[in-house]
Formats: sequence, C-alpha cells, structure tokens
Amino acid sequence: MNKKLKEKIIDIACKYNKNDPSHDFEHALRVLHLSEKIAEKEKKEKADLDILIPAALFHDVIVYRKDVLRSKKESDESADLAGKMLKKLKEYPKEKISKVQICIRQCSFSKGIVPELFEAKILQDADRLEATGVISVMRTFASCGQMNRKFYDPQDPFRKNGRCPESFSGLDLFYGRLLVVGKRMHTQYARKVAKRRTECLQKFLKELRKELRESGRI
Repeated sequence: MNKKLKEKIIDIACKYNKNDPSHDFEHALRVLHLSEKIAEKEKKEKADLDILIPAALFHDVIVYRKDVLRSKKESDESADLAGKMLKKLKEYPKEKISKVQICIRQCSFSKGIVPELFEAKILQDADRLEATGVISVMRTFASCGQMNRKFYDPQDPFRKNGRCPESFSGLDLFYGRLLVVGKRMHTQYARKVAKRRTECLQKFLKELRKELRESGRI
C-alpha cells in the first residue's frame, strides 16, 4: 500500500473517536504497528498490506460497553462500516474489501475463531498482544471503571477457590484472558512478544498479592 492511501485511511479511521480509552484510536494505531511488525518478521508467507492496514485501523471502529448485549455485534458492525468506507475510496482495490471484512469479523477473542487468512491471523495476534502485558492492565481497569465493576473479589481476589466469569471483576479478566492469550498466537514473533508481556503480568500479580497482604486484605 502506498503512503498516500495509508494516510488517507488513517485520517478516515481517526474521525471515529470513541468514548472508551480501551478501544480508542491509540489502540487502533498500536494494533496497526504491531500488525505491520508481525508481517515484516514472518518470512514463510507474505501478508497483503492492502488488506492488513485497513483491517487493523477499522477492527474496533464500532465499540459498545462490554456489559451490553449489542457488544457481541461490534466486529460485524465494524466490518460493515469498513466496507462502506473503503468502497468510497477510488484508489482502494475493491476486490480486497471482502477480505478486510473477514479479518475484522474474525478478530474477536470471545468468538474463538481460528482464521484461515494469513492477514486475519496477524490481526488477531496484534489485537491479542494488546490483551496482555502492561497495556492490558491499563485497558482492563479502564473498562472496569466504565462498567462500575470491582477491581477484584475481596473474598477471593486470586481465585483460589475457582474462577468466576470474567465479567465479575478486573482480576477475573486476567485469568480468563490476559494470562492465556499468549498461548493462542499464530505467529512466532507474536508468541515471543506475548511471552515477555505475560511475564510482566505475573510480576504484577505477585506484587499485588504482597500489597493486599500488607493492607490486611488477604
């Protein structure tokens, strides 16, 4: 993809500012860079950046609070909007729009889809890297604030007696997603990055356990 077209797509995507720091345009730009980095590192197959770039930029263009039923349709609605936007760009190859939409529809962690398209695998990896490591901690507790959820269950913060549904508290999301996404990466580079980020999460939890003990909460 040439630089001019890429910048035009970025300009379009950035206009869809969302009142959600976990899924704002900074998130989209981070996913874009990670997608390009993974594509660059993977030598076995060459990714089509005409597909990957708009898919990364539009994958979360429609976002709802995670505690509302409509949030399950985010990826489909984002894919639909991406298609409409790309059709308006004369320079964009129309035959690639459907593949951009496939990437977006299959990106969601909660859907549990294992994609076939190489570009979709890369996008999934890039988005899942945002769900582990230090950034994922910030994103998780930002979402907790939006939904007025607890940071942790005071009776069992670290789920010694079994894990509640990840919707219950911030720490539940660690055990349901943040600590497990590293095992679900498709590419070697993403697995390497995820390993380091997961280790950061484990250090975070270790320190949190110490602080809660110091504070008399466990």
